[in-house]
Amino acid sequence: MSNVRYISNLTRDTYAIILAGGRGSRLYELTDWRAKPALYFGGKFRIIDFPLSNCINSGIRRVGVVTQYKSHSLIRHITRGWGHFKKELGESVEILPASQQTSGNWYQGTADAVFQNIDIIRHEIPKYVMILSGDHVYRMDYAGLLAAHAESGADMTVCCLETPIAEAAGAFGVMEVDENMRVIGFQEKPAHPKPTPNDPEKCLASMGNYVFNTKFLFDQLKKDAANADSDRDFGKDIIPSIIEQFNVFAFPFTSAVPEQPAYWRDVGTLDSFFQANMELLSPTPQLNLYDAKWPIWTYQEQLPPAKFVFDDDDRRGMAVDSIVSGGCIISGAKVKRSVLFDEVRVCSYSSVKDSVLLPDVVVLKHCNIQNAIIDRGCIIPEGTVIGHNQEHDKARGFRVSEKGITLVTRKMLGLPEGY
Repeated sequence: MSNVRYISNLTRDTYAIILAGGRGSRLYELTDWRAKPALYFGGKFRIIDFPLSNCINSGIRRVGVVTQYKSHSLIRHITRGWGHFKKELGESVEILPASQQTSGNWYQGTADAVFQNIDIIRHEIPKYVMILSGDHVYRMDYAGLLAAHAESGADMTVCCLETPIAEAAGAFGVMEVDENMRVIGFQEKPAHPKPTPNDPEKCLASMGNYVFNTKFLFDQLKKDAANADSDRDFGKDIIPSIIEQFNVFAFPFTSAVPEQPAYWRDVGTLDSFFQANMELLSPTPQLNLYDAKWPIWTYQEQLPPAKFVFDDDDRRGMAVDSIVSGGCIISGAKVKRSVLFDEVRVCSYSSVKDSVLLPDVVVLKHCNIQNAIIDRGCIIPEGTVIGHNQEHDKARGFRVSEKGITLVTRKMLGLPEGY
């Protein structure tokens, strides 16, 4: 059997579940009205688009998206952008909201979220179930992960990222493996992670992505559901309970570019969200959104092109080292090292620098903004200064992050809240 045929059979026999029900509380007001996977990223995308695009580009076309926390904008986005698949052709992106199918409870944890959808998964008759986190930004061909799982004879395979020990300490679940990459231990956010067999400076941090043989998964979920002391979580409960008795292997996620670290970002804080967007402004960013061979799919409105108007010395509409999306108008203003999402307006004599402006933001005249995240739909009053004085920003009710990034939302400006 050819390798292409072999891989296509593996992907065809796989059902993917994307866990997209989390709030992302460390993003504070950015997730007051939306789940973390629905948060905007990169000028025109939402975070959920990355695992969904990875599935489709990898040939996995049966996907369920588990939703729970404030899911309206997430569901609307998936319906509009990902609702065109043909079930009769064996492809679908389905929304799996918390519907109390197995009990009177909402989803109690990652394992419980899958357990409550066992009947839906069983109906698909997959040989493998792939469970993916819905709130990370990365590009990955899951076919290699599936092939490694099948060839190793694993009951479960955990996708891991080689991470410097100093970065992983207290932040990630860490896998301990033997020389054959079999998992022999698991630590939940350890202070002193155990290194990999080949590199004492690095450890294997779990990415929250797993592959299971279907029957094995069902058996473990049923056992976990019957355990009253369980937290219903894959990392805390399922993995530690099976590594001694069953074949659990780690699969290192590596970069497709030699001598370059694999790109994977958990944009779960204001600072990490801001930094990941800023990284895209590099002439050659690690995350290449312009790669036609691995496109990131999304829903997008039919918008006019971005426009830059006025060319007077003191009133020049311009943007440099920036991402400017469709429908934006830079009218006699300066934008530098910033990410502008759809339909942002920046009016005359204003300056925006080192900032992320989400869709529908309007910056009126004579404003000066830097080191800021401006949430969707904000109207910045004329003459406003943001990001130049942290104490002044805090006094006005804006949130300032640990690294000095100022977050502004509609509520902070006295505007009606919403999606």
